[in-house]
Amino acid sequence: MADSYLVDPDVGFIKEVGRLGGADVKKCFQCATCAVACPISPDTKPFPRKEMIATSWGLKDRLIGNGDVWLCHNCGDCSTLCPRGAQPGDVLAAVRAATVIEYATPKALARMVSDPKQLPILLAIPALIFLTVGLLLKMVGVDWLNFAPGGDHLWQADYISNYLVDIIMIPTFFGAVAVFALGLKRFLADMHANALKEGKTDKEKIDPVGFLQSLVKIVPTILKHQKFNECTDNHERSTAHMMVLFGFIGLFIVTNSFFAAEWVFHIEGPYSQINPVKWLANISGIALLIGGVLLLKNRLAKKDQVSSYWDWYLVGLVLSLAVTGLLTQMLRLGGMYDLSAFIYFLHLIFIWALFAYTPFSKLAHIVYRTVAMAYQEYSGRT
Repeated sequence: MADSYLVDPDVGFIKEVGRLGGADVKKCFQCATCAVACPISPDTKPFPRKEMIATSWGLKDRLIGNGDVWLCHNCGDCSTLCPRGAQPGDVLAAVRAATVIEYATPKALARMVSDPKQLPILLAIPALIFLTVGLLLKMVGVDWLNFAPGGDHLWQADYISNYLVDIIMIPTFFGAVAVFALGLKRFLADMHANALKEGKTDKEKIDPVGFLQSLVKIVPTILKHQKFNECTDNHERSTAHMMVLFGFIGLFIVTNSFFAAEWVFHIEGPYSQINPVKWLANISGIALLIGGVLLLKNRLAKKDQVSSYWDWYLVGLVLSLAVTGLLTQMLRLGGMYDLSAFIYFLHLIFIWALFAYTPFSKLAHIVYRTVAMAYQEYSGRT
């Protein structure tokens, strides 16, 4: 006999999912086309039908901490085939956004990141941080912020010192890591509890070693976008995602390489255009730009899918990072040093936003989905 379950609808959660792009869940009449159509849904306890039912009823406790919500790659096949236009892919995307907000610390900042009206404030914060710290240091004789440096062949560090950038960016990065750590600790515990309750696993406790082995095992799957490539109608969307992913990976390697060059080996820039790391920087920046353009193109082309602010924030951030990064270098090489420095300042604002707001934005799916996929592998669920 099945366990009894007292239904306690959370109307506020239903409204939150609607605000985040899942309002069409009301059209669902539970035909299960989505669960049958999904090429990556497990054979046991398949999604997204049960998640659509839980969302329409406002069963927040069945969704927050549900790993299946993150196994969905939002390829859109289910939404394309839905006879009612209930947009299951978009509903699950909205539930994921609500999950990120739920596990974020502080939640107020997560809600700001999901609200387009707060964007000017969110971008003003890093601008004020750089200017305030730079001017305060200038007052005590540390000249790491210079509005009018003299000399020829200037580069961005003559205006905004790399040391100023590093003392601001490094704490921001590790702050974001700490926020993720706090959220993931709760998420993993809730995901395991949900799996036990719904019969998705027979493992009473999570073995850390076994889980880490599963995490390592699914990394190639993520890098090759194997799950996304199993989709049918929207298979081509994987190209844009891979361009962005590998663009970020390349730029992460570049950033750490130049950081080591300056702080460990005391080799200061600007670096030669024939430097291999510089090649990687340029290739990665172009890949990020192309990926961002493809993301934009795909979003505009899919008229049958909802694009929420959550989606546009990601597209806008990717394009802003790529354009300002490439323009900074091109303008410097063209001798337009002051304009290059201004664009670089904008670039720093977007980089800070990338670090600081990732745990609260759609980009958090890189971390949460990875953990969910590792748990699926660990639990032996197919």
